[in-house]
Amino acid sequence: MYINATGHYVPEERVPNEKFLELNGLTSEWILQRTGIRTRSKAGEGEGHNTMGLAAIRAAIEHLPYDVTDVDLIVSASYSPYDTVATLAHIAQREFGMEKARAVYASAACSSFVNGLEIVEGYFAMGKATKALLVCSEHNTYYANETDRVCGHLWGDAAVAFFLSAERVADTDMTVKTVYTHGLGHIGKGPEGVRLRPHEDGIAMPFGKDVFMHACKNIINGLEQVTHANGMEVADLDYIICHQANMRIVANVANTLGMGDDKFLNNIEELGNTGSASSALVFSQNVDKFRKGQHVGLSVFGGGYSVGAFLVEI
Repeated sequence: MYINATGHYVPEERVPNEKFLELNGLTSEWILQRTGIRTRSKAGEGEGHNTMGLAAIRAAIEHLPYDVTDVDLIVSASYSPYDTVATLAHIAQREFGMEKARAVYASAACSSFVNGLEIVEGYFAMGKATKALLVCSEHNTYYANETDRVCGHLWGDAAVAFFLSAERVADTDMTVKTVYTHGLGHIGKGPEGVRLRPHEDGIAMPFGKDVFMHACKNIINGLEQVTHANGMEVADLDYIICHQANMRIVANVANTLGMGDDKFLNNIEELGNTGSASSALVFSQNVDKFRKGQHVGLSVFGGGYSVGAFLVEI
């Protein structure tokens, strides 16, 4: 499976830490020390899940080596959709004239993008698709309660889009070597670790310490799964992109692996936790930095619980 083009969209607005002193009494220093976040992105007036996703797709189309109407599979991956019936996959199909495409929606907490990638891989393996669009848009602030002292200060908004093919179509294609996902609802606090119930309290994280512990462990496990499957060690990776939930998680992963910060790419300091879009977003933001033959490992932990990881050869 090959990545043909990537694109992303990040809203212009940034919400500084100082705002939360007024909202819930948390100081900027407290937030920065515990999360690594200084500001977070926020969708503006007229922006949302769908508009951000469409903007990311348009950005990716600028680099696409074939006509977008050749796409025969669209997967929208997210846990914060605007509409669970008329999904972003179907809206994108109409917007870009992808008339022959299947259109599906996938949700697995913050591993939604990786699970979406695995769905694409499955369609390719079955011969039911040859070119796919995977779009992930998270409008966290649409659901978040900023007065929540536990997690109201974490969330950012953004979208990312990958075009993928079953066969190589251009010299610039990047190879997805291995995709790994695993549901973990049976461990720790499982489904209650992080939840989103719009009619109750929005996005909530009642068991943050449990999430942190299992995230650190399973992000490493994901990296080990995809590297070992290719006869590699995690230390062989040129870059690592973790789920951008908390810089303390990234630091813990780096320390446990005995690796320097220079191998880890992050955007959480500026954008906050952009959910299941976060790791793929960092990849798209840094794609011009990567060089032919390099290996990039991406690994995430979802609040359901779940783990997802994939290895890309540039």
